[in-house]
Amino acid sequence: MADTFQTLTMTLDDGDVTIRLRPDLAPNHVQRIGELANEGFYDGVPFHRVIPGFMAQGGDGGRGDGTGGSTKPNLNQEFSAEPHVRGVCSMARTSDPNSANSQFFIVFDDATFLDRQYTVWGEVTDGMELIDALPKGEPPRNPAKIVRMRAE
Repeated sequence: MADTFQTLTMTLDDGDVTIRLRPDLAPNHVQRIGELANEGFYDGVPFHRVIPGFMAQGGDGGRGDGTGGSTKPNLNQEFSAEPHVRGVCSMARTSDPNSANSQFFIVFDDATFLDRQYTVWGEVTDGMELIDALPKGEPPRNPAKIVRMRAE
């Protein structure tokens, strides 16, 4: 059941990032993120695209080039009016709005131009300074990796 997962803990080399999950906005995406996290899918996966002032993207299954995903089927969009502002977690996708799978991004600053076009599934409540400190680049020369990620 989608409302099972309420919190996500993402461990990076320098500490933990706590994300409040938003099943009220995107129950299917929250369920997917929680399942993948608890299966260990995100453990060791790099942030392969980190753009200053915009966002940090990861979740490609460890490929590190932004092309990977899980073996689970893509998800249908669950767009909402929730604004893409600092700390918001949203799903990455291709030009097909129903192509989100495992990749996600965390917004550094105002990115409200993404509103109603990408699925918001959570928000960072603690540890945003660790996201701010991620090595920048597309891809970064030495990308930071998620050490461990689990949902509760």
